[in-house]
Amino acid sequence: MNANNNHRDADLERLSALKSLAWLSRSELARLASALALRTFKRREVILDETELASSDVHILLTGIARITCVNARGRRVTVALLPPGPIPEFPSQPISRSEFQCEAYNGCRVGTLTRIAFEGIRGKSTQSASEILRQNNLRLWYRLLLRSSSFLNLGLRERIAITLLELCADFGIEESRGTLLLESFSQNEIASLVGASRPRVTEYLSQLEREELVVLQGRRFVVCVTKLANSMNLHARQRLAIEHVDRSPPS
Repeated sequence: MNANNNHRDADLERLSALKSLAWLSRSELARLASALALRTFKRREVILDETELASSDVHILLTGIARITCVNARGRRVTVALLPPGPIPEFPSQPISRSEFQCEAYNGCRVGTLTRIAFEGIRGKSTQSASEILRQNNLRLWYRLLLRSSSFLNLGLRERIAITLLELCADFGIEESRGTLLLESFSQNEIASLVGASRPRVTEYLSQLEREELVVLQGRRFVVCVTKLANSMNLHARQRLAIEHVDRSPPS
């Protein structure tokens, strides 16, 4: 009994530390901790398959890092998103899907699940439903995927790598004197998968960012100068737009 209570207390503290659940009161978080059905997963274990990702149940990552993967056009399973602790986004099912989306454990993970009805009951009477707030959380992830992968936005590889590094800093970084240190070691293969490019090309651009002192490699971890990188990305975008405008201008 004491062991179970200790686990619940620890889970409550983990839930209380999540920015994505900051809209819940302490008492609501306590009810949530008690209602979760908990499971643990080892590295590379499948947490949720495509059907479970599309279900109405609410899944919350309490500890560890999870990743969303899918099968690309070449039949290879690739990473499309890395998730910090918090609600695991829902991926709507498609009538015909060859992507086979699934959520996997990037490292050791602890995940809690409850039904959408139970989650709504925890929120109680409120001007904004829990489902609406979860929908906003989903939209943030889908917007990130759009920025990194949509051909319609015409972003270059340098910009996509910069966006990915800024995402990782926001989710897994800690401020220090040189910039933002990524607490987890993310391989260049993982970054290449996130931006949809080959590892050699990503290595080339990361080396360029390092020469420009926008990124520092500390062992297998990155230190990112977030403000300088964001400013550099905006400058390159304006320059590219100016060149495209000149190219489209009719000859005099």
